[in-house]
Amino acid sequence: MSRLRTTGRFLLLCAIWGTAFMATDVGLVDLPPVPFAAVRFDIATVLLFAALVATGGLERPRTRDDYVYVLVAGALMIGAHHAFLFAGQQYVTGAVAAVLLGLIPVVTPALTRLAASDDRFTANTGVGVVLGFAGVVVIADPDPANLLGSTIGITLVLAAALTFAIPAVITHDTSPSMSFVATQAWLMGVGAVVLHVAVFALPGQSFADASWTPSALAATAYLSAVAGIGGFLLYFRLLDELGPIEMSFIEYVIPLFAALAGWLVLGQPVTLATVGGFACILAGFIAAKWTALRAELRRIVEPKASPPAD
Repeated sequence: MSRLRTTGRFLLLCAIWGTAFMATDVGLVDLPPVPFAAVRFDIATVLLFAALVATGGLERPRTRDDYVYVLVAGALMIGAHHAFLFAGQQYVTGAVAAVLLGLIPVVTPALTRLAASDDRFTANTGVGVVLGFAGVVVIADPDPANLLGSTIGITLVLAAALTFAIPAVITHDTSPSMSFVATQAWLMGVGAVVLHVAVFALPGQSFADASWTPSALAATAYLSAVAGIGGFLLYFRLLDELGPIEMSFIEYVIPLFAALAGWLVLGQPVTLATVGGFACILAGFIAAKWTALRAELRRIVEPKASPPAD
């Protein structure tokens, strides 16, 4: 029963984060991408800090690791990642964006092994990276009617994947002293500041161009409270129960929910190129993590050793 509940929570998280791509597509109809992302994290930051104050769990960064983790991950994982992702979804559907983000579990260990002296870049890692980027080429599937738009969109979402993976390498050896919730609050606060700076620095990203329609407000609320706070809290609870290997598969279940939500709500088609690219990226993930996956599968499948007889 415990395993069944864990599986249910895993699928719930995939559904929440999968439908977040559809919600982003809805909000982008009326909102410029960077102001949209900035407001999303403004709301999430305020809610998280309010919860910390109410529960007496408010902490501030104290150690060097705290500051490195909060500043690097906040600026890149929250700020730059969502600026690129929301901008990219102006040109490609949420389903395509979700599939492309499946590169994160492929490129993160590859970058870590290149940067860390104690991790070797293996043949499996190389095969995984090649297959992953072959999936990108398949998804690109140039459309003469929208060649420039699709290329820009895919490039921006790839930048979003890299700006999520790179901080994982930089913060590889850091151990924040704050609680998870406090760390997330500071991360989101830093990310929100970066996004507001980007609003003023980038052309065409003015709050004056935002039209706060009921659908835009609903999309922002969903992304802030449900997909943002609720999703992250559920994710880290599951991470403690399942471990990083099993949780990596979330990136390959999310696109299924993203495609289904986009089709049901927005009528977005799912092309053969997207399906083929998804298969390549999944194969790349399996190749890159083959040793760890095989060990994890053996742990799950093999019966526990019987206790010695009396």
